Amino acid sequence: MPKNKKHSTALNEKEGVLQPETLSNSVAEKLKQQRKKTPTAQQLIQGILIGNQTALSRAITLIESTAQRHQQQAKEIIEACLPQANKSIRIGITGVPGVGKSTFIEQFGKLIVHKKYKVAVLAVDPSSSISGGSILGDKTRMEELVKEKNAFIRPSASGDSLGGVARKTRETIILCEAAGYDVILIETVGVGQSETAVHSMTDFFLLMKLAGAGDELQGIKRGIMEMADSIVINKADGKNITAAKLAKTEFNRALHLYPAKGNNWTPKTMTCSALKNEGISEIWKLISEYISITKENGYFQEKRKEQNKFWLLQTIEASLKSDFYNHPKVKLELEKQIKKIDTNATTPFEAATYLLKISNK
Repeated sequence: MPKNKKHSTALNEKEGVLQPETLSNSVAEKLKQQRKKTPTAQQLIQGILIGNQTALSRAITLIESTAQRHQQQAKEIIEACLPQANKSIRIGITGVPGVGKSTFIEQFGKLIVHKKYKVAVLAVDPSSSISGGSILGDKTRMEELVKEKNAFIRPSASGDSLGGVARKTRETIILCEAAGYDVILIETVGVGQSETAVHSMTDFFLLMKLAGAGDELQGIKRGIMEMADSIVINKADGKNITAAKLAKTEFNRALHLYPAKGNNWTPKTMTCSALKNEGISEIWKLISEYISITKENGYFQEKRKEQNKFWLLQTIEASLKSDFYNHPKVKLELEKQIKKIDTNATTPFEAATYLLKISNK
């Protein structure tokens, strides 16, 4: 083989193609400055009222902020949005982890969007009690719904809020309604205290279950069952169809043990397969029927009044809690009292009484 002949190899490095500059430096800098510039409350309000999703997202971030400097802006935005609110259907969706809430919401949301409605999904992810972090992965899980022009997905961390709902979920609902969203879907963390919280802020409460997972026994849990306007057994496909039908019968039997609701509505159990997109349209028909009945008999409006009352009481509780922990004397004395408890120099009850007393001075 001649010495000057080069070996042919796939490892030879070739000169790449230079990418053309799509933006001049001045334009890129201008865009960078615009991103850094914080919009005023009035600019965000204007954006929300014309349905701008960026303005809506920024406003929600603002009202979720615990920083004192954001409170006045948040208040101004909420007050401006209130007259345009209360025009949607608020649907709470809850169920144990793994029941398929995200898959169901994606299919359900797509169905509603295709019926010419605007859908907002407020998906609350649990915050770690150790690190305080939250995955906020619902936009990733709902990759098809997020592409829809008339769909808005907002994942929020539950923080230290009990009940699996974010601290400012109610305010977020108001903003979404002002932005023109007709249907608000609130997905919550697991089951338990979340039922009470979600039930207090929604018009229709959907409880999702799995067949063959021992969930049939949950029917005897009075609190959960009484709050549900409908039970949906998901993953009713393949070998699970028989189990799903059996679970449906068991749940319907359990629902009839409870006294009739004051809204003349008998909760119903349905089956669906979110994965195969089966039974989803029937659930929307059921919810539409419920809304129609409760609006006719006046229960819908009464429930909205109850939502506002619950919102008022929770806001008072949150405000008192915030004022207490931000009190200068409490901040100084709290650590001292904790150390005293650790050394048995005082009891938790005595420490709490002392801290409450100094917070009122």
